Amino acid sequence: MAVELKKGQKVNLQKKGASLGEVLINLNWSQPKKRGLFFNRTQAIDLDLGCLFELEGGYKGCVQALGNAFGSLQQPPFIALDGDDRSGANAAGENLRINGDQIALIKRVLVYTFIYEGVANWQQADGVVTVKCPGSEDVIVRMDEYGSKLGMCAIALLENQNNETFSVQKVVQFFQSHPDMDRAFNWGLNWKPGRK
Repeated sequence: MAVELKKGQKVNLQKKGASLGEVLINLNWSQPKKRGLFFNRTQAIDLDLGCLFELEGGYKGCVQALGNAFGSLQQPPFIALDGDDRSGANAAGENLRINGDQIALIKRVLVYTFIYEGVANWQQADGVVTVKCPGSEDVIVRMDEYGSKLGMCAIALLENQNNETFSVQKVVQFFQSHPDMDRAFNWGLNWKPGRK
């Protein structure tokens, strides 16, 4: 069973047992079909999954492949990125994991993706984020607003609910850059160019 969110809709993840357990956030997307001799490698899209986080006490940062900020499950920020799928060909996509046993230390998490390489054709990419949590129905967020030519998309906002669970809200809002998205959600980080 799964719940597919509409824009602005919010649901709470359910706990199974005493703790929330590991929350898995998966991004999958499609690549353009190869058509004859005229297929251009530059048509391929490299989407990167990442998140902004804010911990209790005010510590803020990001987890993403760009800048090799892969995070950690066992120490702050208690969020980790599995790896970097540069092609979209990996059936497992890209995954962020949140250590739900440390939920009391995590205030909010903004899940986003950005086009590291390729043209901003979101319809062609057909991105889908799935949030999985033990004891909860999967929460599906489709990146289904296709008109934007901007290369960055804030997908979903997870917020701590009484140190017991996270609410998940579909955002799907597009931005020119990390700093633009940061300002829209009042994160207040200092950004500089990065590489991977």
